[in-house]
Order: sequence, then structure tokens, then C-alpha cells
Amino acid sequence: MTCCTGEVRIEDPRNHPAETVLGLRDILSGGATIVPDPKRLGFYEVHGDSLVYYIHVSPVNGNVLLLATWQNETQPAQLTHA
Repeated sequence: MTCCTGEVRIEDPRNHPAETVLGLRDILSGGATIVPDPKRLGFYEVHGDSLVYYIHVSPVNGNVLLLATWQNETQPAQLTHA
């Protein structure tokens, strides 16, 4: 499912860092593919390069509610060289 190809209004009741909210905005504005939560209508996972964002999209006004984030474990681990 693709979401939010226009201006995105993000509400952040849990006060995530500003760069987290901006990262979500960038991903959604780029026409991100979102994965519906099979247990909750209107809730989705958005997979970024380093984070997964858990959001709710309001059926009334289309606003995005940022609820949680966690590390994206599907990305290969970064290698460091000594």
C-alpha cells in the first residue's frame, strides 16, 4: 500500500526526536510503501533504512499519528573497519 504523496501532517504525542519525525515525513512524502497491521484497522508499519515507524492514519482527516519506532532489523548490519 502506498501512502501520503502530498503534504503530510504528523502528530507526535510521544515526543520523538525531531530528526525521527522529519525522517518519517521524508519517507511518507516520497510515496512510501506501508504495511497494514493485520490486527488493527488504520495502523501501519513504515520501513525506513534504519528505523521502522508504527503509525496510525486518521480516517477522518488523514493525519498521521507517530506511535513508536524501533531498529529496522531487515537491513544488513553496518561493518566497521579498524
